[in-house]
Amino acid sequence: MDNRMDEQLNDDTDPSPGRPEWVAEAVNETPEKSDPSKANVPLHRPTLARRIGEEFVTWVKTFASAAVYASLIVTFGFQVARVEGKSMEPTLQDQDRLIVNKAVYQFFDEPQPMDIVMLYYPRDPDKSFVKRIIAKEGDTVRIENGQVFVNEVPLPDSFVPPEFRSHENHGPEVVQESYYFVMGDHRNNSSDSRHWGQVPQKYVIGKVQLRWWPLADATLF
Repeated sequence: MDNRMDEQLNDDTDPSPGRPEWVAEAVNETPEKSDPSKANVPLHRPTLARRIGEEFVTWVKTFASAAVYASLIVTFGFQVARVEGKSMEPTLQDQDRLIVNKAVYQFFDEPQPMDIVMLYYPRDPDKSFVKRIIAKEGDTVRIENGQVFVNEVPLPDSFVPPEFRSHENHGPEVVQESYYFVMGDHRNNSSDSRHWGQVPQKYVIGKVQLRWWPLADATLF
């Protein structure tokens, strides 16, 4: 959180041109009579220990606020995730940090082809993967000579470089009801629906909404 405070200084002193500033100050002041009771009274200055204590309290408040915000993010349907592996290159890189929107599929929409999603591995739901949805229920998927066809229409996948395409043929395969066919963007280096089958809708955790790290590559999806 970035807390900012605007400080405005008001100065009513307006010295006349050519007259020293100290003169302008002097004519607006009435000499005060000396008060023996105020003599030699030391100015109150905060001690070093007090300043350190105040800074410590400020840091505690900052970290507490961050913890609250993180809890709200998780509670209201977002999750922080980290990419491990290269199966989604070049779109996502190994060790990228992501924000996964879990609420969007629970309350607003269903997963759609071309969405990048976080999902449970069908063969071991304790593991989670990041893949791209290629087709949904009722669609027919076929792969031939590196080109993916969905319902006999070439998939628009210019984001996949030629050297990342797999030339192993697959299908045709019809996607079951409430299932999805998923693939990694690095198709010759990805374990996906071609190898372990279609993904049930209940295993789709959420949509990858944002890559927030590295900051230089921050991207909304």
